[in-house]
Amino acid sequence: MTSLFSRRAHWSAPPNRLSLARDARRAQNLPILDLTESNPTRAQIAYPLAELADAMARAARAPYDPEPLGLRSARATLANHLGCEAEDVVITASTSEAYSFLFKLLTDPGDAILTATPSYPLLEHLASLEQVTLRPFPLEFHRRWEIADVPVDAATRAIVVVSPNNPTGSFVTASEQDALAKFGVPIISDEVFRDYAFVDPAPTVVREDVLTFALGGLSKSAGLPHFKLGWIRVGGPPAAKRAAIEGLELVADNFLSVATPVQVALPDLLPLGAQIRDAIRGRIASNLAHLQTAIRARSDYQLLPIEAGWSAVIRIPRTQSDEEFALDLLERHGVLVHPGYFFDFATDGYFVVSLLTPPETFIDGLERTLAS
Repeated sequence: MTSLFSRRAHWSAPPNRLSLARDARRAQNLPILDLTESNPTRAQIAYPLAELADAMARAARAPYDPEPLGLRSARATLANHLGCEAEDVVITASTSEAYSFLFKLLTDPGDAILTATPSYPLLEHLASLEQVTLRPFPLEFHRRWEIADVPVDAATRAIVVVSPNNPTGSFVTASEQDALAKFGVPIISDEVFRDYAFVDPAPTVVREDVLTFALGGLSKSAGLPHFKLGWIRVGGPPAAKRAAIEGLELVADNFLSVATPVQVALPDLLPLGAQIRDAIRGRIASNLAHLQTAIRARSDYQLLPIEAGWSAVIRIPRTQSDEEFALDLLERHGVLVHPGYFFDFATDGYFVVSLLTPPETFIDGLERTLAS
């Protein structure tokens, strides 16, 4: 029988063994110390709920004004926040939507987008939905994570970098940016974790010599994933930048997906988001300090350097696959971590934990992990 659905995504992809084991444990009401929590609204972070509610209640009175690139007032607010011109800002409902718009703008079906690995697996699905070929290039660890060979060819329509990377926490350095810019191909830079940097200044990929699209959003920078507002900051040669923004306006006009109240409330949400971000930073710093101290007890485990973000990568001996390590940890000790293969690490020998995890869970889960 002919399938009713497209081949753009793996609609019937089977669950992995770790997900099945997690679900089975939950079905048996067995406890799980989840060290993968990445949703700040579920991580016992203190939120100024009354102030957020007041801001959104006031904004709910605003009339609907369908501006494809975002309300002028909201773009001006973001421009002041980002340190750029309002004309360079495009507002989207999320970073995922920003990727979708950019893939529509830059590619035809079958074109290639290059992206670094290891990285979070979201791009694989977004590229599939846009019928774009995703080609990986490696990040290699040499005291820090560095971009290796980038296979640009005639089919390459854009290079995607995640800076800081998730999960490695590494930024794209100025010299790496220069090397990428020489290809003359548009660069999409996902910078959603930039506000959680351990280095100063935190690099951004905004250039004048090649088209660049720097992505951000309230989801990470303000700890407000449920408020659904992201942005694209466009850089590059003036004519190309202007043409790109006009193209994005045409794409966005077909969706008009960003809610009016969250745009109107943005002048209030950004300072409230700064409070939430400070709380998240405190959580990250506390958990990281505990991790750095605890891991010294395991000479065979290595905490890799973190330049930004809220993930920590730990390198372990390759005595078994990463999946087997994570399964054993869950089944024997009730601790859930991300195995390295989840992020397409080139070899076994890695697992990833979230520094956003509530402290009691993090400390208990880490002690069990390091004692295993």
